[in-house]
Amino acid sequence: MRNINKFNKNWTKQIIESSHIAILVVDKYRKNLFVNPYLCELFGYSESELLEQSTEIFHPSKEAYIQFGKDVFNHVIEGEPVKMDAPFKKKDGTLFWGHISGDFIQNKEEVLWILIDIDERKKLEFKNAQQAEILSQIHDGIVTTDLNSIITSFNHGAEIVTGYKAEEVMGKNIELFYDKNDVCFRQENREKIFKEGVLHQELRFIKKDGTYIHTDLTATPLKDSQGNIVGIISYVQDITEKKLAYEKIAYQSYHDALTGLPNRALLNDRLEHGIKKAKHNGSMMALLFIDLDHFKEINDSLGHEVGDEVLKVIAEKLSRIIRYEDSLARLGGDEFGIILEELSTPKEATKFAQQILDIFNESLEVASCKLFVSCSIGIALYPNDTIDVGDLLKFADSALYKAKKEGRNNFQFYSAEMTEMALEHVTLEVELREALTREELVVYYQPQVDAKEHKIVGMEALVRWQHPKLGLVAPAKFIPLAESTGFIGKIDNYVMQKAMEQFHLWYEKGLNPGRLSLNLSAKQLHEKEFVSRLKRLITQEKCEQTHIELEVTESQIMANIEESIVILKKINALNINIAIDDFGTGYSSLSYLKKLPINKLKIDKSFVDNLPEDEDDATITRTIIALAKSLNLEIIAEGVEREEQKEFIVSNGCDKIQGYFYSKPLPADEMEEYLQTF
Repeated sequence: MRNINKFNKNWTKQIIESSHIAILVVDKYRKNLFVNPYLCELFGYSESELLEQSTEIFHPSKEAYIQFGKDVFNHVIEGEPVKMDAPFKKKDGTLFWGHISGDFIQNKEEVLWILIDIDERKKLEFKNAQQAEILSQIHDGIVTTDLNSIITSFNHGAEIVTGYKAEEVMGKNIELFYDKNDVCFRQENREKIFKEGVLHQELRFIKKDGTYIHTDLTATPLKDSQGNIVGIISYVQDITEKKLAYEKIAYQSYHDALTGLPNRALLNDRLEHGIKKAKHNGSMMALLFIDLDHFKEINDSLGHEVGDEVLKVIAEKLSRIIRYEDSLARLGGDEFGIILEELSTPKEATKFAQQILDIFNESLEVASCKLFVSCSIGIALYPNDTIDVGDLLKFADSALYKAKKEGRNNFQFYSAEMTEMALEHVTLEVELREALTREELVVYYQPQVDAKEHKIVGMEALVRWQHPKLGLVAPAKFIPLAESTGFIGKIDNYVMQKAMEQFHLWYEKGLNPGRLSLNLSAKQLHEKEFVSRLKRLITQEKCEQTHIELEVTESQIMANIEESIVILKKINALNINIAIDDFGTGYSSLSYLKKLPINKLKIDKSFVDNLPEDEDDATITRTIIALAKSLNLEIIAEGVEREEQKEFIVSNGCDKIQGYFYSKPLPADEMEEYLQTF
């Protein structure tokens, strides 16, 4: 037994001396009787410096020493061991927090103290408490949600922003605050937060009273102590007043105070946007500058107030005649600007300019006065005159100057040639109607080549006008005119008949021109008897139906999608291929694309022109090719002129090529020679 006690005594001593817990024994006078090595290390004293010293040496001040004694005494009265957190001081004067526990030993004459350093924990608790206090006091909303979008915390600022109390929303889905039509925290947004680490957006919130506010929301992942994502923390600011103020300032910056119309700055912005749109759609655009004639005389004779009323009345009249897609602006003084978009021919700009002159011929009733005000108009065209915004503005201004110089109350195009063209349109229209009977319209053919097999797989029939005086008239000059006058249907019927006749002859000669691609106009597509007439024409010209392909544009189809589907199905039932021409430039819906009985997509020249340098066009081209393959459709690219364009298109999966790289459109005799080279 004695040996065991000895062993236990030695074992206990070893534990106390090697422990990383500070151990202290004091007598009833609070003098140090025993200190273990770790306590000496913690406080920075040697054992000899501490023994027989008062425990006051460990406290930050005499007051702290006295208070500590009082707290210990209270525990003694309660008859329970001492356990408390208190500040302590090291030899070098630094302070730290410790958790001390103690109890009496040796007949309550001595006390054993055990001290644990909890300074880091106390600092963290203080920091967390401080942060919690800050979060509770700020007036911006801080909301946390779990992975199912259920609200788990809701600070005082969120209560101010939304009008809800925390207890009203805790445990509810955060979509409580969102309008069902707004984009909110659906799965794709949560995935973006988790992937990118942050989501920042403006979002409308619905307050408790049902009113809407605009908020600036920043959301980041919420993580636990191990770094695992457990939810989302959202920082929400009410920016309603700021947004309304900004919108007011923005409106004032871009609008004329007198008429409420866009000002010159906004017109310039819309002009840049219009040019990009026109480039993408391959359409024409006109910029009109309008200046009131002798307006200074109204101001001088009747006063500026009457002059201002005249400007407002004219602004209202002009607003009534522009289309939805057009833009009207007051440029300053008595000058207005109009952007006409989506034009097919300069004639449309001519008609509109004449319409403006006509409304100016009407009298104005202003301030009990009957006034007549005329105007001068300058017109510049995109892309005919320029593709640059600055030049377009400058050219319209130059054309306006020409109009004033010509005696006012008229319009002038930027170039003399364009003005003459506008006047010649009427004559050209009459001559075009006679061109059919005089057999001036000629069918040209452009081959479609399989670049990998190096063989002709088809050709597109294209019409040209061999004018007796003007020579070969480009399609861009007369096709839009034919479309605007409704004459295009007769031209297309003529081209179909001539092309089918020619293809039959080539096949009779043992040549293989492939498939005949014919353009189908909107007028033909929606013509009641077109399908039956097409069948008769095929029979008449002895042309195989499988040798025919009809090309129709996206815009023609989408003009009346349901009717188009019915007609195209009837055509397809004749074993005639159908291709969508200029694909990607229109506004077709993929849901309708699946319903259409089409066999081929044709990549528009506008996407090919800048390949492979233009990244946007390259991406669009790849996408169209991939789309065609996914829908099991043939794919062909038109407008290919250079080797690098061909290589890019072929390398991305489109083997069929049409364009100057292989051949320009040729008349029938030259195309026959070309066929024999393959």
